[in-house]
Amino acid sequence: MQILLIASAFNSLTQRVFAELGDRGHAVAVSVVDGDDSLRAAVRRHCPELVLAPMLTSAIPRDVWSRRPCLVVHPGPPGDRGPAALDWALHEGEQRWGVTVLQAQEEMDAGPVWASAEFAVPPGVTKSELYRGEVADAAVEAVLLAVQRFASGSWRPRAQEGLRVRTRPALRQAQRRIDWEAQPTEAVLRALRAADSRPGVRDEFLGAEWFLYGGHPEDRLRGRPGEVLATRAGAICRATVDGAVWIAQLRRCRTPDAPAGVKLPAVLALGDALPDVPEVPAPLELPAHRCTWSDIRYTEQGEVGFVRFRFPGGAMSTEQCRRLLTAYRFACRRPTSVVVLGGERDFFSNGIHLNVIEADTDPAAESWANINAIDDLVEAVLTTTDRLVVAAVAGNAAAGGAMLALAADEVWCRAGSVFNPHYRLMGLYGSEYWTYTLPRRVGARQAQALMEQAAPVSAARARSLGLVDRIVAGPAQEFAGAVTRMAADLIGESDVPVRIAVKKATRERDEGLRPLAAYRAQELERMQEAFFAPDAPYHALRSAFVRGLPAPGAQERLEALSRLYAPSRRIAGKDEVCQL
Repeated sequence: MQILLIASAFNSLTQRVFAELGDRGHAVAVSVVDGDDSLRAAVRRHCPELVLAPMLTSAIPRDVWSRRPCLVVHPGPPGDRGPAALDWALHEGEQRWGVTVLQAQEEMDAGPVWASAEFAVPPGVTKSELYRGEVADAAVEAVLLAVQRFASGSWRPRAQEGLRVRTRPALRQAQRRIDWEAQPTEAVLRALRAADSRPGVRDEFLGAEWFLYGGHPEDRLRGRPGEVLATRAGAICRATVDGAVWIAQLRRCRTPDAPAGVKLPAVLALGDALPDVPEVPAPLELPAHRCTWSDIRYTEQGEVGFVRFRFPGGAMSTEQCRRLLTAYRFACRRPTSVVVLGGERDFFSNGIHLNVIEADTDPAAESWANINAIDDLVEAVLTTTDRLVVAAVAGNAAAGGAMLALAADEVWCRAGSVFNPHYRLMGLYGSEYWTYTLPRRVGARQAQALMEQAAPVSAARARSLGLVDRIVAGPAQEFAGAVTRMAADLIGESDVPVRIAVKKATRERDEGLRPLAAYRAQELERMQEAFFAPDAPYHALRSAFVRGLPAPGAQERLEALSRLYAPSRRIAGKDEVCQL
């Protein structure tokens, strides 16, 4: 079937829907639209049998939906309506939620239902984690069912009459506001989690207005409500009336004298405004009874060591890469046979931290420091020859983060993960030893194709290509437990000493053929050109990405991607007009 995805951004859900539909043989095109005219133009250009909107922040105009089938993904159960469904669900503490695929009509979210799916809302989950995990799983399930029903030609959608209808407006900052002098920790956390990723919670402190992102409880530090008590790994700890919370990121609000800032680690965002408070590091081996925030942890179970990391947005700054390398080296000194590298849910890694780079006084120099820091980490994984290394990919992995995973001996990923093993959309050649690891996984020809196509890859396709060794089915919340069991099975079922010996011999052979240092030098030579040339595309592309602006040439790249994944799909030419 010829399907056109229309979206306000080619975000994680749109990428996953694109990849999943393509895997099933549909001719899928995608267009990012910013208004009615661009939406109409996309429909005329692609002549789809079905228009599908996985993430659209505006209504589809009547002249489109009245003449062509249009399905919309709404992140709420049937009967829920409004632009802030997930925000309200977490704000009000819903324990079960859902996703609905409905037909577009005049009233938003009120059209007939083609499919829906439900899920449990895990305790303590943030909006962004929920969106990329349970919501994305439910959305894909419902989209695939809706497309199947539509293709049958015989199934009729069900009107919403008789449903319990609840229409709610956007959740405003006035409703999100934290009263530090009155609200208990749990209420503060709920507000922060419901606004995670965007829009954040607006708050005034330390002489400025900020948007707060991320909320994690703290079990020991205490102080005057609202006061900054300590820092840890770039985050700040603020006191509540009955405890304290860790806030990982801040963004300065727009003022009459300055534009809005970019989202940054809280300590970096505050700069000189940060009061003189202590840095209170968390132990790497954090006791299970502690209830506090740490972005890197180490645990052991038998012969398996787990290096678990969780960086906001999946980006890894120079400092974060260095701390993760320190943790990894610690793990490699332990008496284990297997090291598992990865988080419990959400992003694995998206590579270098573009926001931190953008905010630096010398973005080129910070880019260079960041790429070398992540290269050091990947090199450490590649040169580990006395034990097996498993990359546990709980969520999406992109660019250098994808290559970090490929440095491991085995890659285990959740079924809902999406890989973007390329750098092209940021105008970069790439590093992290990809010229060594990617061809050895998929072959030289396929490696080049992945780089040039710059297409999102589903977990299933990643497995068929050889990027992934094992797929872990099940909800995001169950991934960590499944990986723990699989790692124990790996010890019990494999001749680990033999595998380690073979691995060591292979690394020595490969080093003799071409040293790792040669791969790194060749990659960094290309990266240095992109970082330090003032007119290199990387700078404009990075700035647009960080600030949420349209990237130069983005629509042209999506058109190329659409042609790649649907070579037989008819696209209206200059002398042909596709009628709405």
